[in-house]
Amino acid sequence: MAPSKKVVVILPAYNAEKTLKKTLFAIPKDWIDDIILVDDASYDNTVQVSRKLGLKTLVHSKNLGYGGNQKTCYREALKLGADIVVMVHPDFQYDPSFIPEMIQPIARGECEAVFGSRMYVKRNARLGGMPYWKFAANIFLTWLENLVLGMNLTEYHSGFRAYSRKVLELPLHLNSDDFVFDTEIIVQMKVTGMKIKEIPITTRYFAEASMIGFWRSAEYGLGILNVLRKFILHRSGLRNYEQFKSTIQR
Repeated sequence: MAPSKKVVVILPAYNAEKTLKKTLFAIPKDWIDDIILVDDASYDNTVQVSRKLGLKTLVHSKNLGYGGNQKTCYREALKLGADIVVMVHPDFQYDPSFIPEMIQPIARGECEAVFGSRMYVKRNARLGGMPYWKFAANIFLTWLENLVLGMNLTEYHSGFRAYSRKVLELPLHLNSDDFVFDTEIIVQMKVTGMKIKEIPITTRYFAEASMIGFWRSAEYGLGILNVLRKFILHRSGLRNYEQFKSTIQR
């Protein structure tokens, strides 16, 4: 049964013309109220395909990055009155059929966010085709993030997430426009005492599914280390960071 909350699915898109239709058709429509696609200046036909499918489609005139795309997505979802927002990557790497499991804990008030974890059952990630170097890096970074943040998540790097409106009213505009946006929002939730629940999901790596390469992943890893450094300095009072200052509970 669908929750009594307004649920909006956001699709942060970049060159997703080949997989968008499959993603859309896999979304359980009886569990959601609306879908928004934000195109981050794709150079393929993502926008044309999206509009042909009848989606609410917004287009960035220039590429703002993964975090910048999410900011637009969440802003537009809140304008529609969303109580719960589910991020689904339109490259079909994550299975949208898990959406009901994602939104129910939030609708019941058990937590403020639910993450679909590829690492909850670790063999699922490898069976889905996750490269070993990415698998190993995921485990190491998650261990380090849990150590620094005092949390117990099985994965920090999944792009399949559901958030309550409360989370999206945090000062997300102060976060990065790059991939570390996903880590920064976790830190903001941590310092405000919000709860995150995880569910195990399957994933799939294939030719059309987007995946950043080794060197871009290395850059992402360094970005995560920098976010953790900022958190430590802020928490210890040695330095104030506005993105955490506005949310910190003392």
